[in-house]
Amino acid sequence: MLAEERLAAILAAVEKRRAISVAELCRETGASEATIRRDLLLLDRQGKLTKVHGGAMALGGEFDPEEPDLPTKAQRHVTEKDRIGRYAAALVYDEDFVFLDAGTTTLAMANYLEGSKATFVTTSIACARKLGELGCKVYVVGGRLKLGTEAIVGAEALAAIGQYNFTKAFLGTNGITVRQGCTTPDIEEAAVKTRAAEQAYMTYVLADSSKFGKVTAVTICPLKDVCIITDRLPEESYRQYAVVKEVGVDEE
Repeated sequence: MLAEERLAAILAAVEKRRAISVAELCRETGASEATIRRDLLLLDRQGKLTKVHGGAMALGGEFDPEEPDLPTKAQRHVTEKDRIGRYAAALVYDEDFVFLDAGTTTLAMANYLEGSKATFVTTSIACARKLGELGCKVYVVGGRLKLGTEAIVGAEALAAIGQYNFTKAFLGTNGITVRQGCTTPDIEEAAVKTRAAEQAYMTYVLADSSKFGKVTAVTICPLKDVCIITDRLPEESYRQYAVVKEVGVDEE
């Protein structure tokens, strides 16, 4: 196989599988490990893929333009979100000053915060209601209500969040990839999430495994700036770019 044909075959394999090992590429092309590693380094430098330890990943993920409303989201990956939410809630200490984002996974987290003496600031109507019912101290940021996700957005929300200094921020996301980081479909919601992350000492992203490999319209923050809490990590290479905690069945 000529060098040009081999490079094309590598790119095709990476695009098809999204992540692939050196050993798999050797089998597909008939080339040695040393040759494949040199090819991957070249393609990485050309910006055509991302070289990782032991293999390569596609630059971007599957673009997902979908923005379901809150009731629709609430019916998806219920068990996974519950596990993630329970683990995340255990990270909140009584002295914390916490930002809680809008979303069904952050709402699952709120369900486990009964008795917490922490102070919460949220842009989520649903989370605010739940925290209030559980007797928590909660502040709701002002701004425009986005009905579909029950999130507060807009200039007023951004200004309010900018006044706070959070010990921890817990964010939702619609997609996670190496190149685009954590993404969400709505420009205004993305701005709120980004501002909250900027104002927090530590930022956690709560995301079930279906979010990996998906890209939506607006980047919230790069992977290096967050700790991801998920039920299962589909591709180990993500650990090179972010701190990841898996809370699947084996954590029980």
